[in-house]
Amino acid sequence: MLMRAAVLTRFHAPMEIREVEIADPGPGEARVRIMASGVCGSDLKAIDGKSPVASRPPFILGHESAGVVESVGTGVTTVKPGDHVIIAMNGPCGRCRPCGAGLFHLCSGPARLPTIMGGPPRVTLDGQETRRFIGIGSFAEYTVVSESMCVRIAADAPFAAMCLLACGVVTGVGAVTNVAKVPPGASVLVVGCGGVGLNVIQGAVLAGATTIVAADTAEPKLKLAERFGATHTLLAADLPRQVGELVKVGVDYAFDATGAPGVLSRAFAATRPGGTTVMVGSPPQGRPAEVDTGLLFASRRLMGTQGGDAAPHRDLPMLAAQYLRGRLDLDGLITERLPLDQINDAVNHVRQGTVARTVITF
Repeated sequence: MLMRAAVLTRFHAPMEIREVEIADPGPGEARVRIMASGVCGSDLKAIDGKSPVASRPPFILGHESAGVVESVGTGVTTVKPGDHVIIAMNGPCGRCRPCGAGLFHLCSGPARLPTIMGGPPRVTLDGQETRRFIGIGSFAEYTVVSESMCVRIAADAPFAAMCLLACGVVTGVGAVTNVAKVPPGASVLVVGCGGVGLNVIQGAVLAGATTIVAADTAEPKLKLAERFGATHTLLAADLPRQVGELVKVGVDYAFDATGAPGVLSRAFAATRPGGTTVMVGSPPQGRPAEVDTGLLFASRRLMGTQGGDAAPHRDLPMLAAQYLRGRLDLDGLITERLPLDQINDAVNHVRQGTVARTVITF
């Protein structure tokens, strides 16, 4: 079947809207008509050739998406044509050792490999295989994915909001609830108030944190942070000193959502003895994280996370329900909605830091 897709033909270049061919779904797979796809910082890293999971061009970016199941392959039992779904970033196999321990985000089974490596050819351009970012490639009219990556949602749930749950929201909220397990009454620092950082703030609100300090280098983002629940905001400069003026002993939990080298160590230094720091943003591969060992000796903890350590079929429906009940603000995250033809404008807006989230709608 022919479809339109935004294809990156070389690194550091604009994407091209091309007509490509997408295969029918194979056994255990579903073909999904994409209705909305968020533009994430991870997509920009792939454009710049800095993503550890993006192969050489040509490939189709996009992974934060929702849509309608168009057709299914043999053996598919969990979704059917017409179902509205969020496409999760991974499809746990349910059989490997990590899955058996409930660590679905660390799945090492066969269902995980196609997600990361792209799997067998599903999309071709002029007869040449065109890879899809983390096996999704949602800057396109359709995608073919494992049925385990399809999470059903209510038919009346808006696609533009639901697509955000697949990456930015579950990463941010999950860092709080699944990774740090922030308890009620805690004090929290969130560094970086972009799409993911705002969801860390929302996660802290849901967890019952009473002091939520948001830090960023851009004042407009701090205004957004207040809307999403920050009790204090800081124009980031000397984080340990600035945070210490608000919370004398340091915060209980710090979250670095920037992925910028050097920020993690400053967030870590802003925690109290026994405090926890979670690296949420992804820094450049191979870059060491430097922390003061004296601070580490005071029983402080440094943790990482992969997509909020989410279990897709547990966490995404829960987050969708929170949104539908008015407890999670997704509409406020969407700064603009653009058609696929304006994908490069969307990328530029993300680079400029002028948006919380841009959503490509179909």
